[in-house]
Amino acid sequence: MGYQFVHLEGYARKADAKGRDTSFIFGEASRRPEASVHVSAPAPPVVVYGVGIEAVQEMHDAAVASATVAVKGGKTRKIRTDQKTLHTVVASHPSTMDEIRADPSKRREAEQWERRTIAWLQGQYGDDLKSIIRHEDESHFHIHAYVVPVSDPELRAAKFHPGAAAKREVMASGAADGEDQKALGKRANAAYKAAMREWQDDYHQVVAIPCGLTRLGPQRRRLSRDEWQREQVQAKSLQKVVQRATAVKADGEAYIDRTKADAAKIAADAASAQEAAQKATAAALAAQQRARKDREQAQKAMADAERYFGWAGRLRAVWDRLRKSSLVEKVRGEFSSEIERWRSAARDAERKQLEAERQRYEAEQKVLAAQDAAMRAGIERDRLRSILTPAADHSTPELSPSPKLVLKPDFKNKEKT
Repeated sequence: MGYQFVHLEGYARKADAKGRDTSFIFGEASRRPEASVHVSAPAPPVVVYGVGIEAVQEMHDAAVASATVAVKGGKTRKIRTDQKTLHTVVASHPSTMDEIRADPSKRREAEQWERRTIAWLQGQYGDDLKSIIRHEDESHFHIHAYVVPVSDPELRAAKFHPGAAAKREVMASGAADGEDQKALGKRANAAYKAAMREWQDDYHQVVAIPCGLTRLGPQRRRLSRDEWQREQVQAKSLQKVVQRATAVKADGEAYIDRTKADAAKIAADAASAQEAAQKATAAALAAQQRARKDREQAQKAMADAERYFGWAGRLRAVWDRLRKSSLVEKVRGEFSSEIERWRSAARDAERKQLEAERQRYEAEQKVLAAQDAAMRAGIERDRLRSILTPAADHSTPELSPSPKLVLKPDFKNKEKT
């Protein structure tokens, strides 16, 4: 493995000292022949994020044409041609393209580095990051990012340069007490370097360490070969530690997610059970109330049945219903005589029924008395006959035929008597 390489630069429509402007940068990225003389066999770029280079250039040029800068007097003007309107970042992996093509493990390492770098760039620039491409026609596996500051009405790309922004801030604050312009410049340059180190350190923490890359190369620090190899071993060991920590963290997060999911399911089941219990309780209470009403209605019906049994009871039912009516007085006035007639008829019917029952009972008693008298008369006649007639003389004729006595009364025909 090797060390990290990430570099940023801003460009204007006006060429810089090296002759590079936004048009040249877009041409180099898309591999136009006039901008790709440094590549022996130019190949089209691979878009790994966002849109293609041609679309980015159209977006940039349209934004430049519409952007304005406020000036004194409430007026506006077009932005200057030397204002930086395009921000770029290039990041390179230490493996060569030949190594990546020959070794699948090298390709996996480079692709992991690329994914992490893309995520870091998204965090740095947000929606202003429009495109990331990969060039595979040069010596090393590397990517280019293109940032168009459309979120800024004045299209200032310089704000994305942390070192330049820190230096501007120091210079704008002016010299401190006892500080001349030279000292102010030195302080501004120190702020520039500190901001750039912080930017590089952030990339190292987020991308380089998980990918096993060192912060600096051997030449910058004048390391011997043995020292550089030892540092690479340390970087590789640190990568493994980070990978294990990442795996542990992922397992912990997965466990937490599972626990949260289980807890949510338990809570949902409990809520569902509680709701079901509440519904069952409400249904039971409703059923209990209905049963109580049904019981009360049944008791009332039984009381009414007992109260309104028979003809007189039916009259009482009619009368009670009339009394419960909202028109009770009117109905009572109109039907009182008729109701009284029904009551008299009922009383007469009851008296006649009782009289008929009494007469029937007396008749039955007379029949029983007559039958008893007839039986006694027959017995007395036979006794007299036996006294007056000799026992041995059977030739003496009977004076009169004896009546046929019925010793048991015939109750079957008593109702016809």
